[in-house]
Amino acid sequence: MTTHLALLRGINVSGHNMIKMEALKTTLENIGFQNVQTYIQSGNVFVDTDEDNASKVGFLIKQEIFKVFGHEVPIVVISKEDLEASFKNNPYLKEKDADIKKLYVAFVSIALRSESINDLKISQFKPDEASIDGNRIFIKYAVGAGKTRFDQKYIEKKLNVTATIRNWNTVTQLLKIYEERQEA
Repeated sequence: MTTHLALLRGINVSGHNMIKMEALKTTLENIGFQNVQTYIQSGNVFVDTDEDNASKVGFLIKQEIFKVFGHEVPIVVISKEDLEASFKNNPYLKEKDADIKKLYVAFVSIALRSESINDLKISQFKPDEASIDGNRIFIKYAVGAGKTRFDQKYIEKKLNVTATIRNWNTVTQLLKIYEERQEA
């Protein structure tokens, strides 16, 4: 069995694409996923399956959400290693007085080249900062996520990827859940 973490983008936000987590859990169990566990209402879903291919898992979940709930929901599926790398490789976490309330990770659907940072034209968003690491973009917002144009829509448009952003607290909790699942 492989544990996958599906990050659903844009559900239960401002009254749009509303999906109750209990209903989502039941829906995914009904198509064969095991040990389905959700974390908060924003669409973080752990599933166990014999399927190793993360893209296939994401497609199955996306397809079932559309079929059952009628919502077209972009999904990025990540692993425990992706979360561990977020801790290990985040340059902003290593800063002396890092304010974790301003740290975010954009998880993207494909591994990016380090030169993709040029495509983001991040200098237009100073003092916000970003750094690319594989299928992650580490973001440090100067003021906050709600007050910038450097968001998931911008990242998707500039890099032609599917992206979903999580704050540092959520990333921390998701890794903790992964670790607890492995201990059980």
